[in-house]
Amino acid sequence: MLNILTVTFPFFALVLAGYVAARRGWLPLAAIPGLNTFVLYFALPCMLFRFGASTPMAQLFNPSVALLYALSAVCMLCLGMWLLRRGGHSWNDSAFGTMAMAFPNTGYMGLPLLLNLFGPAAVGTAIVTILVDVFFTSSVCIAMSRLDHAEAHGVRSAGLQALKSVLTIPLTWGIGLGALFSANTWVLPAMLNNTLGLLAAAAAPVALFTIGAVLVRPTGTDSPAGLSWRSGGLDVLLTVIKLLVHPLLAGTLGWLLMQAGLPLSLENLTTVVLVAALPSASNTALLAQRFGADSARITRVILLTTALAFPSFSAWVSFFKG
Repeated sequence: MLNILTVTFPFFALVLAGYVAARRGWLPLAAIPGLNTFVLYFALPCMLFRFGASTPMAQLFNPSVALLYALSAVCMLCLGMWLLRRGGHSWNDSAFGTMAMAFPNTGYMGLPLLLNLFGPAAVGTAIVTILVDVFFTSSVCIAMSRLDHAEAHGVRSAGLQALKSVLTIPLTWGIGLGALFSANTWVLPAMLNNTLGLLAAAAAPVALFTIGAVLVRPTGTDSPAGLSWRSGGLDVLLTVIKLLVHPLLAGTLGWLLMQAGLPLSLENLTTVVLVAALPSASNTALLAQRFGADSARITRVILLTTALAFPSFSAWVSFFKG
């Protein structure tokens, strides 16, 4: 267990460092969007491009992994929407609450963690889960968030808006270009490759630091006091579902699919479960704020899942490596 903590601790320590820096005012809140832009539009796409270009196509687009993770995503979406709509929340709040529960922080946190824990073999599987989350999970959540205004704008308009949001995400372009290079065995010139390497190397530390800083950023909205995490309530429930139910669900579905004959390796299953065990994606709060949902609650869920993921994620890793 100590060997596992030696790997996981620095990652969560960088998140804490970003949180403390922003909370103490050492990092101005006005600088956080700049950090986020650097990671989202420069460093992380370069890292994903390099992973994609060096990963065989069979691993990069593994249909067995995609099926397993998509099925677990469907279950999480159904559970989240049922739970939140049953509680009387709007489609908008329910959709982004569900996204916080179902969309792990694979890009900013998962990829560097899994790379250090299991090596490059786990990266291809993790990229498949990113594609499912970007093209399916987030698209469905954004589309459902528009159903409050379905009469005025129509369900088709909601779907088109969701698709437009997905296609403008730089991560998908990084993965797509990397896959194109992998399929054609293309190689970048050394000077350009070294430049991308510098940007890719900055992705993990800056992304982790930014996660912590984003958690301090004010959302400008308030949740009903009766549902705040201080009194238990919905925030803690969403946190438990994200960190415990999501990986258990992915593991159970994976085992059932393997028993049914799906060509899914134990390494693939381990990676998918660990991706599901990651905390909520930090950009979910930014999306919720952009679409006018309850970003205050989602920020608290992200904060709780990120803080509690250090022991819970380490325990999941210990289970598979033990």
